[in-house]
Amino acid sequence: MVWPFGGNNNKEQEAAPESSQQLQQTLGFDPSTISDVSNIIKSPGVFDTNSLHPLAGLDKDLEYLDLEDEQLSPLEGSQGLIASRGWSDDLCYGTGTAYLLGLGTGGLYGFREGVANLPKGADVSGKLKLNTILNHVTRRGPFLGNSAGVLAVTYNIINSTLDSFRGKHDTYNSLAAGALAGAIFKSSKGVKPMAISSGLMVLAAGAWCGLKELLS
Repeated sequence: MVWPFGGNNNKEQEAAPESSQQLQQTLGFDPSTISDVSNIIKSPGVFDTNSLHPLAGLDKDLEYLDLEDEQLSPLEGSQGLIASRGWSDDLCYGTGTAYLLGLGTGGLYGFREGVANLPKGADVSGKLKLNTILNHVTRRGPFLGNSAGVLAVTYNIINSTLDSFRGKHDTYNSLAAGALAGAIFKSSKGVKPMAISSGLMVLAAGAWCGLKELLS
């Protein structure tokens, strides 16, 4: 005798073994053989202490980052006293270093100038003296720091361009970059200030190159 809804019971009986196998694969053990919690713990392959470690599985399919910014420049002559990683590295570090040096030097000069020009008198307050020193420091420090930063930016851009064009980094590139940077810096003041600024930058670039050769 065939029941009207017998087909559904047959499908459920066929699906039961499949769901049981899927559950066994998911849990790692057959739930029908478990009677209490101790059986679950003692079942082989259920709890793997290695897989419970916080760093477990990190050695599988691990992709290491290749940081190109950390690679040194392959340009000839760039592996000197201070190894270069590229034009952007030279631009950032060179400009920042020049700005800080200029700011500190200008601040010290302004401090000395402020102390030398302190107002005299018995009725002069300490606040007025401090204000005089700070005015000289804030006038000299930022001016020299900004000037050094602009010169460093111009110098590094020209120097990196010459390095790329000639395919190597050497003293000639530095001297030429210094001369052009000094001339551009004073280009609005006339020919004589341009020549003086260019000569000073050439001397500074030559001194830096000589120091690198001496210490390397």
